[in-house]
Amino acid sequence: MNKLPEMLIRLFCLIASLSLVPTAVSAFDSGSTGADGAFNPTVNTTLQVPPDGIFNFTSVDIPAGVTVGFASNASNTPVTILASGDVNIAGTLHVNGAWGTNAGASGDGNIGDDGIPGKAALGGYAGGQGGAPGVNFGQRGLGPGGGKGAHIVYTHWRGSYYPLGGGGGGFGSVGARSVGSASSTYIAGGLSYGASILLPLVGGSGGGGGHSGTAFHGAGGGAGGGAILIAATGTLRVTGAIRANGGNGGGSDGSGSGGTGGGGSGGAIRLVATQMEGDGPIQATGGSGGHHPTGTSIGGSGGDGRIRLEAEAITRTAATSPAYSFGQPSTVFISGLPTLRITSVAGVVAPAYPTGNADIVLPADTPNPVTVAFESIGVPVGNTIELSVIAADSHTGFSVVSPALVGTTDLATATVDINLPSGPSSLLAQTTYTILASQGNQLAAYTEGERVERVRLSASLTGGSTITLITISGKEYELPSRLPGMPGTTS
Repeated sequence: MNKLPEMLIRLFCLIASLSLVPTAVSAFDSGSTGADGAFNPTVNTTLQVPPDGIFNFTSVDIPAGVTVGFASNASNTPVTILASGDVNIAGTLHVNGAWGTNAGASGDGNIGDDGIPGKAALGGYAGGQGGAPGVNFGQRGLGPGGGKGAHIVYTHWRGSYYPLGGGGGGFGSVGARSVGSASSTYIAGGLSYGASILLPLVGGSGGGGGHSGTAFHGAGGGAGGGAILIAATGTLRVTGAIRANGGNGGGSDGSGSGGTGGGGSGGAIRLVATQMEGDGPIQATGGSGGHHPTGTSIGGSGGDGRIRLEAEAITRTAATSPAYSFGQPSTVFISGLPTLRITSVAGVVAPAYPTGNADIVLPADTPNPVTVAFESIGVPVGNTIELSVIAADSHTGFSVVSPALVGTTDLATATVDINLPSGPSSLLAQTTYTILASQGNQLAAYTEGERVERVRLSASLTGGSTITLITISGKEYELPSRLPGMPGTTS
């Protein structure tokens, strides 16, 4: 049997949602239990997001001059704030994406942190890693709309190769392409995804990493903006600011420098209340591509996020950035979470919440083939799992198909044996199945009113797990893997 050198394997957790359509209510109730009492900070505060992602307040009052941020939980859920009374935001509330780290002469002098992307947080997705010196490509930004990682191009007029910046992350709009020396030299930005109603709630996608230079890493991409839901049984007043902006891509400079990172896309802001007031700024804009003094090798800017306002009465007159969609108060959460996940590789148990970065490390003497085990909940038995194996250094790979899932719809399992290549690898699981017409009609709320025919559960090449709803006409709508505050669910 072949022997494997030490391998870093990235695993991807997949959670998908099939649910009933959101229904309007005549008298909106946020559903807050009030267990967390009143929230009225007087100084700048960072709140630790609870495991289920939900804060149950009686009321919220953030005064002018006070900024409130959040620390992610282990599963990186969006932030959900429920209030049984009023919510008043006169200060600043933010779930912004992190910036990519600068590289080369633009960095902090420690080349060990060059190329590090903006970290995923609060329902958003991380940026792509910048390429290492020599020949390495930048990595794609994480998430359904991740910007593409950069490569190098040859210019005849310059007579040499030079690195490109990463593409911007997409979400509510597509990410911008990177800037090269000519219109024909660029890296594409990420695509748009999700639904304007922000059910389910999902954050922004990361910008792509820049290609390496001859001496320094390419810079990392910015993270996508996070996602926040605020639901108030009473009045929700915003005279301060709510922001879910994408992170900027890392900059690059110096002789032998690489390309810069793409900006992360804006995140998601959904506000639901009986009454909505106040003209304070509400923003979910994309981050900028990193700075490079040559004016080339620059990452693309992130696309816009999404903003949704729902109220029985609204007196707000100010615009938001980007423009918001509006409706009557509807379902706060969606229910039912079929899941597909990799449970182990070569007998090594996968973490409950994979990060997409060295989730499993196998010893150097691990023999091929290795067994990869899967577990599903809510997926019809008899379906198979396609497992793709991608060698991170070469971007080459292969796919194998598992035997049919066995067990029950409530809990099914499958295994498949594969020969892993040497070096870092990524494992991706995917299954597609047809659903009943009645279920497809219920899911039409997330596909612009068209009936869903099939569901594809998949994990992206760079760690962003998604569910894709495929309509009867073949249109595809991607939704996120993780949902806000779903008590009792697993991943």
